[in-house]
Amino acid sequence: MTRRTFIGTAVMAAIARPRRVIIDTDPGTDDALAIFLALNSPELRIEALTPVAGNVPLELTLPNALRLLEIAGKTHIPVAAGADRPLVRRLITATYAHGENGLGGIAFPEPTTKPVSETATQLIRRLAHASPHQIGIVAIGPLTNIATAFRDDPELPSLIPNLTIMGGSLSGGNISPAAEFNIYVDPEAAQIVFRSGVPLTMVGLDVTRKAVLRDEHIQRLENSPKPEAQAAGKIARSMRVPMMHDSLAMATFLDPSIVKLQDLYVEIETAGELTAGETVGYRKAPVRGSAPMANSPAQPSKPFVPNAKVALDVDTERFFKLLIDRIALTTRSDPDRAP
Repeated sequence: MTRRTFIGTAVMAAIARPRRVIIDTDPGTDDALAIFLALNSPELRIEALTPVAGNVPLELTLPNALRLLEIAGKTHIPVAAGADRPLVRRLITATYAHGENGLGGIAFPEPTTKPVSETATQLIRRLAHASPHQIGIVAIGPLTNIATAFRDDPELPSLIPNLTIMGGSLSGGNISPAAEFNIYVDPEAAQIVFRSGVPLTMVGLDVTRKAVLRDEHIQRLENSPKPEAQAAGKIARSMRVPMMHDSLAMATFLDPSIVKLQDLYVEIETAGELTAGETVGYRKAPVRGSAPMANSPAQPSKPFVPNAKVALDVDTERFFKLLIDRIALTTRSDPDRAP
């Protein structure tokens, strides 16, 4: 068997047995490119999109998710409305970065499809219980939907084989000096998720800050005949700094070797007046919190037990080849695309 035949056989096998995934998202300019990447990855079977409030309110992220599927001709994928606010905090959005409509102000047509009647958490729970250990999750917005599902169904984390998130940072935040946006919006939800025991991969600002689209990438998207590539090009042009935060998380789910991962124990700061939403990563024991107050009992340190694989470096050229090739290049056949 020749090497070319072997590679072709391996690819066809991957397509025949696609990895099943739910995309939890708050579209969002960079969410849009991440979703287009997933939709053009034949090794994935996308079970659902579950929008959440984040970059913009839910009344925009929900139709944006429907709109993106329509642009790509993948309207068979169910969309279920998620949380319209964080667990206990007021919603903080990022319209300053994503535009008032979440998609860079680009006026795409209104969606004609509708969300399913189930809520996001109901759909996530139903799918996971129907196919235990078979459906991963890529979460590229605040973790409110995932935390709510885990809180309401304590068995659920054990049914999820892997959860890849875009969120967090070990090197400072982007909405405050301490916190990355997705974790900042709902730190209590993030704390539930990081403490849940679910196999977790964290793709944060330590690597996504290195993933900035260049003009040559945007031109390739704009020059492609594919509707989703042209839409991606328009969205990318609207971004002041086109960092591919969410697309890198999606690419990591597709191919973890694109990033350098290290096992860490990560805690979420929820009490800090200035640091709520900070992701605190421990590389070794002991795991200590703040020194106790003089009138409080001493708190013992905890053993070092990693709860997340954290991305610390990235092969940007491999990432961009995957991202741009998948979105821009046409394929001979695409059975999922609507006629």
